[in-house]
Amino acid sequence: MTTDGAQRAVVARLPGAAVLGLVAPPGALALPAVRLADPDWTAQVLDDRARRQRTRDRRVLATLWWYSASSVLLTPVLAGLVTGVRLSARLADTSVHLLAGHTPIAATTTAGSGTDLAGELRGSVAAVVAAVAEAGGMRERPLWAIATDSLANRLLALGRAVGDVGAVTALAAPLAAAVGEPLPAPRYVDVRGTRFTRRASCCLLDRVPHEVRCTSCPHRTPFERQVLLEDAAAATQVWSPLAVGRPRTG
Repeated sequence: MTTDGAQRAVVARLPGAAVLGLVAPPGALALPAVRLADPDWTAQVLDDRARRQRTRDRRVLATLWWYSASSVLLTPVLAGLVTGVRLSARLADTSVHLLAGHTPIAATTTAGSGTDLAGELRGSVAAVVAAVAEAGGMRERPLWAIATDSLANRLLALGRAVGDVGAVTALAAPLAAAVGEPLPAPRYVDVRGTRFTRRASCCLLDRVPHEVRCTSCPHRTPFERQVLLEDAAAATQVWSPLAVGRPRTG
């Protein structure tokens, strides 16, 4: 299988692949994923996004950036796992596609050449987390929690895409365990027949002017979160299954 053909094979097997971030839209800027592990480049991204997000809080900016970037970065390799096509999780083999304002929208990668998928994931996440933590002046552990939520959310979305949420989300815990510490164990909760990620992290979106706290934010009270997830579950039964479970609502 050729390098380009590997991800195309995954796309062909997944309904809604473009919505899932596996197809770069026209006009998106292709960026070598190794740039995400550069703290100086990341610091410039945070400076640029500060104007757009109307905050100078470096921790908030870094957290929001990694919440978006980690979700996009992890999608190809997880999609490959679901469809049985081995894709590389190495930063050197991956491109991240950005819209204006340094907004990650898709990622593309090559065919995987090794057998240690968990090791590749650990190396890539560790490298980017270190850069984001340095640029944001924050600890690394909260960024690892974001990574596990992104892993759980992306598998949930992929499970909905292929129509087998149970089987696909069952991949999350053993994969995270293989990656190892400090990646927390991913968790899910079922509410009225709909599965959601039980978040380990907060994206800090509500620290940005005119934004609100996410439905499944771990800072909500259990009762408040349950009521909101029940509402989200009802909406899931009406709208497209691909429209629910994205990073900030899953």
